[in-house]
Amino acid sequence: MKEYINLFHSIVSDIHFWDDLEKKDKEKKISFFLENFNKTDNLVEYFDEFEQNLKKKTLNSYLKSVSTF
Repeated sequence: MKEYINLFHSIVSDIHFWDDLEKKDKEKKISFFLENFNKTDNLVEYFDEFEQNLKKKTLNSYLKSVSTF
């Protein structure tokens, strides 16, 4: 479990300045954590679009569609 927590913290620290990175740098960051994944450019585009959508809406608006039991 400790390994997963350390991995999570390392991901968060690496993407902290995501806005300031160029596309190639973003792909390098993602490929570091997903070694056998070839379509990092698609992930970069997805996360960039998601970030833009979050700027327009709050996270709560996304969570409203999630039902709680």
